[in-house]
Amino acid sequence: MKKIAFYGKGGIGKSTTASNVSAALSLAGKSVCQIGCDPKNDSTRLLLGGNCRSTVLDVVHEKEDEVEYDDVVHTGFNGIRCIEAGGPEPGVGCAGRGIIVALKTLEALDAIGNPDVILYDVLGDVVCGGFAVPIREGYAEEIYIVTSGEMMALYAANNIAKGISRFANRGKVRLGGLIANSRNVHRERELIEAFAERLHTKLICFVPRDPMVQQAEIRRQTVLEYAPECEQAGVYRELAESIWNNESDCIPTPMGFDELEAMVYHYGSR
Repeated sequence: MKKIAFYGKGGIGKSTTASNVSAALSLAGKSVCQIGCDPKNDSTRLLLGGNCRSTVLDVVHEKEDEVEYDDVVHTGFNGIRCIEAGGPEPGVGCAGRGIIVALKTLEALDAIGNPDVILYDVLGDVVCGGFAVPIREGYAEEIYIVTSGEMMALYAANNIAKGISRFANRGKVRLGGLIANSRNVHRERELIEAFAERLHTKLICFVPRDPMVQQAEIRRQTVLEYAPECEQAGVYRELAESIWNNESDCIPTPMGFDELEAMVYHYGSR
């Protein structure tokens, strides 16, 4: 079983990327479970054709100790098991704490089972301990950071690398690589490749910016479902295959902010 997690700056496209990777893996014959660890409850939207009708925390608050498997596990595109941790309303409570409760509940129910792939889609804030739970507690062992060539996306990626490095000494968690979700930044691919090399990891896939992604999202579908023969669908298939076959992981070596800023200036200035 591959236990992976996608991290990255908020809004960088983690959920879209995760859902398309899950779809591609399932179409390649793998059994997949995707777990959204974000209170927005939108990780599995493209797989379910809409927001998940009940999150783990919703059910825990409603039923307390009477939560059942069918309450929290939903079947999405091509049989993918979809779970949303859920969380408090904005401005109320700790979303990170919600992730802890949700994952412990799933563990008690044995709700995840034994699929070929478990994919955790995690909110990109590793400052709060709750969001670090998938890597800190060993739920995920192979981490992929979704980034672009923008300064703040790389800043977040570097911070996530720091978190992985810290927890790697306690368990099996490793950085599997970077996924570039392009924003058409000047010399973007070169910058991300240089950043990956500095972290002692690799760029797993460069996902080009393509309007087909938005067209699929409008219809609440993955690209693999909406336009399976298009070029972008092929990119997601290649990404999924690279992740499935990846045997090269590392403990990253994050950089200081001044060094990162200098690297971004070097590649981004015209």
